[in-house]
Amino acid sequence: MEVQPGLLSEPRRRRILEWLQEEGSARVRDLAAAFQVSEATIRQDLERLEAEGQITREHGGAYLNTVPQQVNALTLQHSENMDKKRRIGAFAASLVQDGETLILDAGTTTTEVASRLVPRHGLTVITNALNIAVILGAVPGNTIHMPGGQFKPPTLSLSGDASVDYFRSIFAGKLFLATAGVDLEAGLTYPSFADLQLKQAMIRAAARVYLVADSTKIGRSSFTRLSALDVVHAFVTDDGIPDREAKAFEARGIEVLIAR
Repeated sequence: MEVQPGLLSEPRRRRILEWLQEEGSARVRDLAAAFQVSEATIRQDLERLEAEGQITREHGGAYLNTVPQQVNALTLQHSENMDKKRRIGAFAASLVQDGETLILDAGTTTTEVASRLVPRHGLTVITNALNIAVILGAVPGNTIHMPGGQFKPPTLSLSGDASVDYFRSIFAGKLFLATAGVDLEAGLTYPSFADLQLKQAMIRAAARVYLVADSTKIGRSSFTRLSALDVVHAFVTDDGIPDREAKAFEARGIEVLIAR
């Protein structure tokens, strides 16, 4: 697990917002420790984000404004690049046959995978995402398993030690893994610390790991690093991936599958 210290104010505020979009809320002291700046600096960052209408400050911290609506509607906030995500979802779903056992990570792209799996029959699905459990649990004949843990409203997911322990005791044929950023050098990166151990447990629980991410996430790094790319067997992305990048991933032993 690696963190990038010493960010300038604008990139830092962007990553603070990504943290809040992942966790729902955060304490000033935790953000100051994570970004290695003073609490006064973090308060200034939060003041700016509040002025932009994205968050609400409270004593000692802040929370994301959209959380109540997201939970009530069982929808995720991130709606960028949805055409790319839908194509990736359809392609990834085509890799799944009736009766398979698979793990679906939480996220907008994995939600698109789940939506395209509705026509399948007899699936056993293990997911930490409440919205995915609802989508596939409504299909007769599917078996849905969820871990315990702490509920994270922005991602409609369960996390924490109980979730990690659960995934240590199961095995699935395929994992469809989400990411905030994927880079040949930085590897897989995410907005906060919370889910790193959970994602590692998911990876260990699957025979084959499919990374599902649109091409805008290539070359992008987020706040914390999960691992190098060698945990990924196949990368399902869209046709926005440059040829040189696709060849570089394949040179690392990762099968690149392009959804058109």
